[in-house]
This record gives sequence, structure tokens and C-alpha cells, in this order.
Amino acid sequence: MGMDERKFRILQAIIDDYILTAVPVGSRTISKKYDMGLSSATIRNEMSDLEELGYLDQPHVSAGRVPSAKAYRLYVDQMLASGRIHSAKPEAVIAHLNARTHQMEDVIDQAAQVLSDLTNYTAVVLPPTKPQPIIRTLQLVPVTANSVLVVIVTDGGIVRDTVMPVNEGLDADTLYHISRSLTEQLNGHTLAEAAAMLPEIAARMRDSEHLMTSLGGFLEETEEHAQRGHVGIGGASNMLSYPEYSDAEKARSFLSLIETRDKLASIIAHKGDVAFTVRIGPETGVPEISDCSIVTATYSTRSGRQGTIGVIGPTRMQYSRVISVLGAMGQQLSQLFGTTDAGGKPEASKGSDQA
Repeated sequence: MGMDERKFRILQAIIDDYILTAVPVGSRTISKKYDMGLSSATIRNEMSDLEELGYLDQPHVSAGRVPSAKAYRLYVDQMLASGRIHSAKPEAVIAHLNARTHQMEDVIDQAAQVLSDLTNYTAVVLPPTKPQPIIRTLQLVPVTANSVLVVIVTDGGIVRDTVMPVNEGLDADTLYHISRSLTEQLNGHTLAEAAAMLPEIAARMRDSEHLMTSLGGFLEETEEHAQRGHVGIGGASNMLSYPEYSDAEKARSFLSLIETRDKLASIIAHKGDVAFTVRIGPETGVPEISDCSIVTATYSTRSGRQGTIGVIGPTRMQYSRVISVLGAMGQQLSQLFGTTDAGGKPEASKGSDQA
């Protein structure tokens, strides 16, 4: 027993109906609402087969069926393969983002709000990735007998400093020479590259091995901080209007995740070169949203750096519309940030009315 065309048509009708109603779907519903030329009995038998194949779940003995994550995955894959995504240009996207006089953070926030308004789900917008900072100088200044001040200056003028403990009891002259040596070796390297180089440097500087270990951790933390940008979130409470999140504990868990912006950014961050990614249910790898789907797309800046836009919704989300809106938003942001000046303020673009 496998998936033939008739089974897929029935499954597609069940998914379409459940997306709209959130009510388990029975054979009589499919027979009445969808003109398939099949009897209720035939549809019921096919639904039993689909359940056995893992595409449908039956919440209660007497209830209809609901699609499984496996069903949504097949549904989305077939939709993308067949090109059934309407190339819509939602006017709200264009209307909101044609005002090109805002700073980048304003645009990110506006984009997230527009996405949530158009989809009725929770939207997340990540800024374009930043160039990797390059180390110019690294200085170690004694503070007490067992602590030093570390100061890192990068090519972008970013200055990061911290006080860290040392066990070696290093004096000012020794710290000066270590600073010069580290600056010579790490100058011109990114923070991540420098962190990777430190174990080998530490092996040659055994008298300050503990300091090198602490410094490596600080470099990694500084690199993460430099890459972290403003995260735009829209419609954080939209999910609470769906019956799937009527349970107070589930709602609390979801909102807690949304408030943790760093974790949310790492979940949403688009990986790979494909136009869209669709992660359904358990595919998200996040327990708090194991019954949600995440759809993401990218946009690009003039320099080729990429940002990510994403929508989080129930697994029965309107995938075609979400992908369409994300596509239009991605084009608008790419067009907008394609004319961004060095200060991060978008300039007005002329004659650009395409979504």
C-alpha cells in the first residue's frame, strides 16, 4: 500500500479543510465540500489507509482525522515542486516599506509587524549578517596581582574590554610583552580565527596558559556579541488566538521562547542557499514549538550580506500564503537594502515599484 493520486487528493483536501477550521475532518465533510466523485465509504477507507501510512491522526475514536507532521511535509514538498505558490505582491508590504527614511532597526521592526499582520502568525526578522571584525590591537593591563584588564580594538572601531582573573601573578612588564606578541600574531585576523589560534599560542607560552584559555573564551564571546544584531518580532501574541495554544502552559512556554531573542535568532537563522526553508513540527528541533512550523526566507544587501525573515505558526498554517508573503517581503527588503548607505540608513530608490 502506497500513496497514489486518489489518496493524495483526499489528503490534500483534509489538510486544506483543517487549515481553515482547526476541526478534525471526517469523510462526510470531504464528500460534501470537495467534488471528487467518490462516496463517503470510499473516502473513509482511503482515510484509514492514510492513517495507517502515518499521514493522519485520529484524536478521538469517534472524531475525524487531523494531518500529521508527515502529511504537512508531503503537502509542502508537493506544493513547492508543482509551483503552486502564487507570486502575489501584497500591497501592505509595498505600502509599509516604500517609506525609505528609517534607520535599519526601524525597518526591521516594521517588516516584522507587516509580516505578522499579513499572516496572522508570529514573525521574526533578522538584520543582515555583519562583516567579521578584524583585530587591530589587544592589550593586557594589570589591575591587581591576580587580575588583568583585556582591551580589544577591531577595524570597525569596536572596543571590548573585560577584567579577567589570572593565576600566574604576571607583572606589568610581562603583560606588556604578551600584549605585543598577541597583537603581532592576531592582527589582521577575525575574532573567530584568533580564538582558534590561541591553543597553539598557549602551548608556546606555558607561563601564561591559564590567561590564554580565559582569553580564548572572551574572544568567542566578543565574536558572538559583534554578530548579534537587532531582532524584529511581530505578533508575538498572535499564536494565542489559535486553539492549539489554548492550553496555558503551552502558551507560556511559547511566549518565553519568543522573549529569548538570542535563542529565537539562532532558531530562525536561515542556513543554505535555497529560497525558502520549511520546518514542520518536530523538524524545528525545539520542544517549545514542536507543534509549530517555521518558514524562512532571505534577503540581501548591496554588499551581498544576507538577512533572514521568518514566520512561526501552527502546523496547519496557510503555507502557500506564508511563502508568498515572505517572497514579497524578501524582494522588498533586498531592494531597500540594496540602496543602503554606509551609515545603515536606507536611501530613497527611484522607480522601484516591483515587489
